[in-house]
Amino acid sequence: RLWSEERKTVVVITHSIPEAVLLGDRVIVMSPRPGRISEIVDVDLGRPRSLQTMSSARFGELCGHIRAIFGSDSPMGVSL
Repeated sequence: RLWSEERKTVVVITHSIPEAVLLGDRVIVMSPRPGRISEIVDVDLGRPRSLQTMSSARFGELCGHIRAIFGSDSPMGVSL
């Protein structure tokens, strides 16, 4: 709601993939040490978003894609 009223850039830092996908228009995925940008994922979900958005197939695909990025960056191949 705040973003739609103010149209300001907001940066949210989170460890929660679903939270990042629900709130963001882009998710910047960082690698483990040293922290570098692994990938920028565009979130192509319509607005406004609600908790019901989390049950959509596209939401699940985006979360799965981000989890896969972590799996490929992990030194032991462990997905976060």
